[in-house]
Amino acid sequence: MIEVPADRNVVDRDVDVSMVIESRFVPLAEKFFRVFRSRRAGGGALAVFQHGRRVLDIWAGTAGPGRPWRRDTMAMSYSTGKGVAATVIHRLADRGLIDYDRPVADYWPEFATAGKESITVRELLNHRAGLHRARGLVPGDGFLDHDTMAATLAASPPDPRRHRSQGYHTVSFGPLVVELAQRVTGTTFPDIVRTELGMPLDEADFWFQVPREHRHRIAPLFPTVRVAGLDFETFAARAGKYKGLNVLVDSIPEGLLRWQNHPAVHDMVQPGWNGVFTARALAKMYAALANNGVIDGKQFLTAQTATHIAQMPPNSRSDYVIQLSPHHWLGYHRAMNRNPSASPGFGHYGTGGSGGLAFPDIGLSIAFVTNHLGNRMTAVGDLRLPTFTSMAYRIGSQY
Repeated sequence: MIEVPADRNVVDRDVDVSMVIESRFVPLAEKFFRVFRSRRAGGGALAVFQHGRRVLDIWAGTAGPGRPWRRDTMAMSYSTGKGVAATVIHRLADRGLIDYDRPVADYWPEFATAGKESITVRELLNHRAGLHRARGLVPGDGFLDHDTMAATLAASPPDPRRHRSQGYHTVSFGPLVVELAQRVTGTTFPDIVRTELGMPLDEADFWFQVPREHRHRIAPLFPTVRVAGLDFETFAARAGKYKGLNVLVDSIPEGLLRWQNHPAVHDMVQPGWNGVFTARALAKMYAALANNGVIDGKQFLTAQTATHIAQMPPNSRSDYVIQLSPHHWLGYHRAMNRNPSASPGFGHYGTGGSGGLAFPDIGLSIAFVTNHLGNRMTAVGDLRLPTFTSMAYRIGSQY
């Protein structure tokens, strides 16, 4: 194991500030460091666990003007948070508080309106609740208020296309999962996350509402998300002419992207898009899912639940919102891996490039967090995480 000392002059001496690079993962580390050689590339962190053991934990680049990326730097990671929120639900299901095949309305009675009384928890996690629409659903910036969104979604009729295929709940997934968890436990979602993830994993950095004393650690995102060279609202206006793209636009509230670096966004609980994480925390969570539910010698999830999550059945139907077939299953999607011989792992990717993945066949997990969104063509996404993943999987398969 190689330990690379970080700059000890700018961190608390009581904190372990050494990077970790197991010797066989040196080629992956070198690839990562090359990505962030330019200041224009921003910064990021990459972490890998195998069989529950941390084998790579590195960071590089800048978190902002004059700010190097540190061990404790974190960034908002857009849809990466969906996988984190789903893991909370699995912890509750593990203890019998939630049954995947019972109606959501059994836990949230107001949900049983407008033809939704039979929609199950499993269907909600699989993006088959038909509640993808978020644009214009509530006035102005009302989509930022959890109670407003939850009540409105509970009263909304489901899209009938849900019976034919999945329909990605781009933003609405957050309030749906949050309200379900809060109804089951009777406590707030940030407290649930701390109890179900932070404490058992001994990693605090799973934030959907960031305490003010930790906000200095957040690396602002850049550039602004653009699609086809256009700012999103211009793209949305033009996309309205096309039936397929119009559905995707409908899933994203007007003005959401202007909140990307607004300080107030961290006062809110929006697991569909505003989660703030370190790569280390994400990789450790997925390490438990990749290791039969066990991490640090403790049972984070029962083997039965971990196995059920990993048994992602095939699905060839195109998602009616994103017009692709990522295949969502229990809050995750099929892993993005450029290695064609790899097993179908699972996890969740976020707009801009961040994400976390698990590969139970080799007990491997990987997570990448960055403040630089996308590439020269688009800020929506790029191939950094799939490239890192394919290298990590190839190395891990030889172990």
